[in-house]
Amino acid sequence: MDADLIKLVNKLQDTFANLGGELDMPQLAVVGSQSAGKSSVLETIVGRDFLPRGQGIVTRRPLVLQLIHTPVPDPSSPNSTSYTEWGQFLHIDKRFTDFNEIRKEIEQETYRVAGQNKGISKLPIHLRIYSPNVLDLTLVDLPGLTKIPVGDQPSDIERQIRSLVLDYISKPNCVILSVSAANVDLANSESLKLSRSVDPQGRRTIGVLTKLDLMDAGTNALDILTGRVYPLKLGFIGVVNRSQQDIISDKSLSDALDAEVEFFRSHAAYRNIAHKNGTKYLARTLNQVLMNHIREKLPDMKARLNTLMGQAQQELNSFGDAAVYGDANQQGALILRLMTQFARDFVSSIEGTCVDISTKELSGGARIYYIFNDVFGNALASIDATHNLDNQDIRTAIRNSTGPRPSLFVPEIAFDLLVKPQIKLLEAPSVRCVELVYEELVKICHNCTSSDLQRFPRLHAQLVETVSELLRERLGPTTEYTQSLIEIQTAYINTNHPAFISGTAAAAQAANVSPAKQIAPPRPSSVEPINGATSPDDADESSDEVNTINGIPITRDGRSVSSTVHDRSRSAAAAISSSHRRQSSPKPPHHHAHAHRHGTGSTVMQPGSSPHSGTAKETFLNYFFGQNGPGPLGAGAGVVERSGANAVATTSGLMAGKRNLEGNNAAFDMKSLGKHIEAISASDGGPQLTMREEMETNLIRSLIASYFHIVRQTIQDLVPKAIMHFLVNHTSHQVQNRLVASLYKPDLFGDLLNEDEALVAERTRVKALLDAYKDAFKTLSEVTLKSS
Repeated sequence: MDADLIKLVNKLQDTFANLGGELDMPQLAVVGSQSAGKSSVLETIVGRDFLPRGQGIVTRRPLVLQLIHTPVPDPSSPNSTSYTEWGQFLHIDKRFTDFNEIRKEIEQETYRVAGQNKGISKLPIHLRIYSPNVLDLTLVDLPGLTKIPVGDQPSDIERQIRSLVLDYISKPNCVILSVSAANVDLANSESLKLSRSVDPQGRRTIGVLTKLDLMDAGTNALDILTGRVYPLKLGFIGVVNRSQQDIISDKSLSDALDAEVEFFRSHAAYRNIAHKNGTKYLARTLNQVLMNHIREKLPDMKARLNTLMGQAQQELNSFGDAAVYGDANQQGALILRLMTQFARDFVSSIEGTCVDISTKELSGGARIYYIFNDVFGNALASIDATHNLDNQDIRTAIRNSTGPRPSLFVPEIAFDLLVKPQIKLLEAPSVRCVELVYEELVKICHNCTSSDLQRFPRLHAQLVETVSELLRERLGPTTEYTQSLIEIQTAYINTNHPAFISGTAAAAQAANVSPAKQIAPPRPSSVEPINGATSPDDADESSDEVNTINGIPITRDGRSVSSTVHDRSRSAAAAISSSHRRQSSPKPPHHHAHAHRHGTGSTVMQPGSSPHSGTAKETFLNYFFGQNGPGPLGAGAGVVERSGANAVATTSGLMAGKRNLEGNNAAFDMKSLGKHIEAISASDGGPQLTMREEMETNLIRSLIASYFHIVRQTIQDLVPKAIMHFLVNHTSHQVQNRLVASLYKPDLFGDLLNEDEALVAERTRVKALLDAYKDAFKTLSEVTLKSS
């Protein structure tokens, strides 16, 4: 029965080593410092030379050594073989009768896994030795403990070896065989120090003292062997191995065993305890300790097996039954169920009704909400309505919209011309919002999976591809509709919008330019009442509310809400013109001519005044530079005040050009005209705005900002609605129908339900492991009943 216990443990150990089981099997682990004699002890127990030898670290992988006692074969039996001892590795299906070949195979397998640089590996080598000269025993030979890396060993070789040894001896089912050399002080034993760290009371540690014959003359290890120095429950056992000279001289192990028996029998200090020392006694003790340990751990092993069987069964259930997937009658129902689950997960992720909602980051529909309100909203808010429009751009647009005619009022065409490109600035963030929502829906689609669906990678890929195709189909119409929303806003500029500012009040406020910005003499402080108001203060008080856009106070009243830009500009210009006509004083006729003759003074033409009004004589200079003249600098062309000398010089050049033109009867050269205009603009260091032009530009800028704000609010409201209608909601409603129409085809069932190869292999392994657990539990139950 005891022999059956060890064989049972060996069988279970091999089974779980192949299948990757986690059952902690009772075993003996050999621990000792480098060159302490571990390999010699194992070879003496086996009675054969089969372990690698050499300088430095030799054992670089754990060697699980299973000794199996076989009966002596009967030569007269027909099944008898020519050999009685052999070895067999778990990684190779071959019997080794030559133990030198076993040594070579161990070396080659070590090099294959651990490499050539004296490094170590945790992957064990499993070796069985069948012999009639051994007792049933299982030992694990671990690498020797070392302190300093030698040669090409890794710099952290000490830490690697300690970690490997602790992995084995820290398990409660492991009996520690601590090997120490007798010619070294026991207080310096690294193996005992490491064993005490995991077994402080010494309940599962056996001490082995080697090299007793090499101790100094007059010293002995009697106190250690009798347990008076370092007490262990399982005690200390002394052995005498072959010396290096004996190995070189090829001394046989049988002769070494006889020499060991003679040493203990003849030694004065050890003769009384000779029967409790030696290699043969060590083998019998280890066999008995292992059997007792197995018998003691049987209840724990059965409980552990129970737990492992439950875990393996649960894991096997998660893989599903392969027979169901191969049944053609059940394939359609299975695919339909997986499709429905996928579509339900997709919709619930968008709506936020998933069971496993993340609490660490935004997911699903919450990310779409974040795009609408934070990303898209901030992108629109960051757009300045007039940041890319300077005063020269606005003045140029006003001039171009009037053609060759002078402008009496701010033209509506200029406002339309300027506001439409600004509205177009909203198109890029709107289209980008559509793309971001599309990308999030694709991510949601890829994340919709389940444990059942993970078993069928092809089906999952087809489901994702089908939904992605549906999303791609909806991306185009959604983008086109979003772009059409911008085009709709530019198609008709609705200046009668209730939220649009009062242009009349804006023009009046824009006319109040700071004197510091005026080039002409300052205007009188008194202004004719506008719209019946007696003063600017009264005008403010008569309005319903006061708004401010771009720093300009804007007054709104009931009438101005429905006014057009033209009407507002007309009333503002009329008010300003009337005010200046009343406040300006007539000047002598000679004053104007004298100023230009001597190049001093300046001529100021108020808006609305005529070059023929007053007593000033109309000249070509007045005609060309006058504010209401048809020339390129008339009607607020950018220069109000100019020195007389400069003006005369410019006029002379233009008059010369006119005489030349009349004399040659040639077409007017447009390139020359461009040069003249550039020269005139650059002569004063750059174009300047007149008071009226500044009022007009500020008015246009305020109107653009007001209308852009209206359109931006509309786009910020309509784009998310359009995306939800055309893309999100449509996909959610059609995903189930699209999946069924595209994939629910009997000829595709077999290919879609083709399982992952790695998953099939894992399911086969788990099933085999579960069967092994069940067999082991049944065997342990039978052993428990027989032993009881």
